[in-house]
Amino acid sequence: MKILLVGEYSRLHNSLKEGLVKLGHEVTIVGSGDEFKKYPVDIQIKSKFEKGWRKKFMVLCYKLFGINLKANSIKNQFFEHAEKLRGYDVVQLINESPLGANPEVEMECIDFLKSNNKQLFLLSCGTDHLSVKYALEKKFRYSILTPLFEGRVSEADFDPVLKYVRPEYKALHDFVFERIEGVIASDLDYHIPLIGHEKYLGMIPNPINTKKIEYIPLEPTDKIVIFHGINRPNYFKKGSDYFSKALKRLKISHGDRIEIITAESVPYAEYIKLYDRAHILLDQVLGYDQGYNALEAMAKGKVVFTGAEKEHTDYFGLTENVAVNASPDVDQIYESLVDLIESPVRIQQISRSAREFIEKEHDYLKIAQKYLDIYTA
Repeated sequence: MKILLVGEYSRLHNSLKEGLVKLGHEVTIVGSGDEFKKYPVDIQIKSKFEKGWRKKFMVLCYKLFGINLKANSIKNQFFEHAEKLRGYDVVQLINESPLGANPEVEMECIDFLKSNNKQLFLLSCGTDHLSVKYALEKKFRYSILTPLFEGRVSEADFDPVLKYVRPEYKALHDFVFERIEGVIASDLDYHIPLIGHEKYLGMIPNPINTKKIEYIPLEPTDKIVIFHGINRPNYFKKGSDYFSKALKRLKISHGDRIEIITAESVPYAEYIKLYDRAHILLDQVLGYDQGYNALEAMAKGKVVFTGAEKEHTDYFGLTENVAVNASPDVDQIYESLVDLIESPVRIQQISRSAREFIEKEHDYLKIAQKYLDIYTA
């Protein structure tokens, strides 16, 4: 089959491409590479207005003339590649807004893809209308909107999330769902809000190419190395503030037994090199399942603090810890860190279990085949 993957957030589409190609299919990725993260793409559609004077100029043009320079640039680049975006057996969108443009431009581009290719599928991967609506209705015990509900951030701070329930994004959601064969969730945070939806095709876990990720056994050392990667725009959305507070306490109580590495908003290739020395990786708090960064770190054998709630344990039938569940509770995170520092043998146990779990449930070839089964059903 000839397959077009539209958008890239976390390396999900790159790993899926590797699996699909290995299984004999032709795959192209189109997208921005997720801006500063710089994930590989085959056809690049890049926003030129993300920072500096260009961003200020873009904002000024929109305020004065109502012209969205970013969206227009994305649209122009997309249609410059029109001939390369036709004739696919399958097109898959990584999100309802896969190109990072405004809803009007997204609709034009998605309509073109629907009209010029055979089948259109959607991933629920990253915030979208249904997942944000579900969180706003407080159907989760906690969610990425918890900081908003608790008054620690403003609605303006969370506009990149809340925009998905505005009328124009609801219209985009409806537009996409009218045109797709179905929607696939990439993890439990998106699976749960979709349960019972007529277009829902089920959850397929994130694909991890373990052939490219070497398992690094965690040997005892004088100091436990803890890595905290921060994506500043998502600081509260990911719950990084809980980690920061727990680490502050840990420096006081166990400062002589730990080394902390902090990295902020760095490209993907640099990010993964920075945490190679770490025993423990602090990923995210406000989730029920692991995101892509957590899964890759687990494949390397890191002990990852992330979403590993009862829903995750039950779904996969786990009987041992493959990660450390990080709930929105500074005391819980701090105490879990202390337990590991004072019982380093547990670090080694979780490390081995994490790798085994990735090989069993997230292997990129097994996952690629699950996608193919849905494409050809």
